[in-house]
Amino acid sequence: MSSRYRARKMEPRTHLTINRSLCGEPVALEGGRATVALTATPEMAADERGLVHGGFIFGLADYAAMLAVNEPTVVLASADSTFRAPVVVGERVVAEANVTEHEGKRYRVHVDVRRGETVVMSADFSCAVPSRHVLDR
Repeated sequence: MSSRYRARKMEPRTHLTINRSLCGEPVALEGGRATVALTATPEMAADERGLVHGGFIFGLADYAAMLAVNEPTVVLASADSTFRAPVVVGERVVAEANVTEHEGKRYRVHVDVRRGETVVMSADFSCAVPSRHVLDR
């Protein structure tokens, strides 16, 4: 990995206006790694029993991956994810993201989302860092 990944505390450089109540709150951020926590709210429920829609858990994992890369223009290119356990309204989940490969402007990031010691989701994300914002044409 590049020298950019020497362990050091960092500030977010990407996704600066994301809604953290929906995608999680950064807990730790250092070169190539990020930890983001989310407490599931009633607005995330998919049914009357409080089952949280997987899209919110995926969003948490995606946000953690973006922060692990931490480049202003980082975008998700693809994802391979597995949901392993349900999340219920009121539960706190934590996503831990680690850059596993980096070549040029391409990154692979592995993310585990846990409720306590239980892994509720695992994912491998392919991320890209374009030279300019994807909406700039």
